[in-house]
Amino acid sequence: MEPSAARYEERLTAPPTWWGIAALVALSGGLMTLPLGALPMLGGVIVAGALAAAGVSAYGSARIRVVADSLVAGDARIPVAALGAAEVLDPAQARAWRLEKADPRAFMLLRSYVPTALRVEVTDPADPTPYVYLSTRAPRALAAALDAARTK
Repeated sequence: MEPSAARYEERLTAPPTWWGIAALVALSGGLMTLPLGALPMLGGVIVAGALAAAGVSAYGSARIRVVADSLVAGDARIPVAALGAAEVLDPAQARAWRLEKADPRAFMLLRSYVPTALRVEVTDPADPTPYVYLSTRAPRALAAALDAARTK
């Protein structure tokens, strides 16, 4: 494996039900413009559907990767050397860390439709961020990839 190749990669895509909601938004756009005629109704369906699909796609485009010596989560790029122990969170623990245990200084890439997560301590003394919280469907695989990147 070459050094720049990803050791772990995941895209937090939106669930199918969200695409169904986007279709309902498109239908609503058509219904709102129906009194204006058939052509405006078609335009309402297209515009509302395109906007809803763009919103769902953008929210579901978050990626988590471990590449070379960095963790890339959304727009953040964190050197693996600045990270400490990783804690795999089951759905109940993940919910607790999203709600009552959450620290407002933490970096959180969370998606409510992903029940499991990984919490990684930040050990860099110059960084005020106490931990990184990542919603992930494969927390054990992500933790293993971080450990592998750390030992390399």
